[in-house]
Amino acid sequence: MSIKQISVFLENKPGTLKKLTSVMAKNNIDMRATSLAETKDFGIARIIVDDALEAVNTLKENDFVASLTSVLAVEIPDEAGGLDKLLEVFANNDVNIEYMYAFPGRGTNNHAYMIFRVADTKAAEAKLTGKGLKILSQEDIANI
Repeated sequence: MSIKQISVFLENKPGTLKKLTSVMAKNNIDMRATSLAETKDFGIARIIVDDALEAVNTLKENDFVASLTSVLAVEIPDEAGGLDKLLEVFANNDVNIEYMYAFPGRGTNNHAYMIFRVADTKAAEAKLTGKGLKILSQEDIANI
């Protein structure tokens, strides 16, 4: 039940990220989560949205280099030790994490959400299913 993450290549110069957010805003694309990694010359914005295919097409139409990647989105209690318990399940099932980032839930649901990039999303899902985790679908993301 993986979801799609948009990865956008950005030059590391003033105003580039603003151009990205302007395109998103102009096209009513709501970013549920975002992460920005950078080097001296460029960055990668990783974005979770309701409709990833529509959003990546919109970005490409506006001259951004963007691609889709499968990632896992997992709900965790928004409490001390919540991430530690989740990572224990990953470790106990030999699921290696390439990178991760988080976003809070909306309202008062007392949950946070972690996005995980792993080498083999389907294999990781198979290992983690039935382990007491709530792995989100793209539809779940739209309803958060």
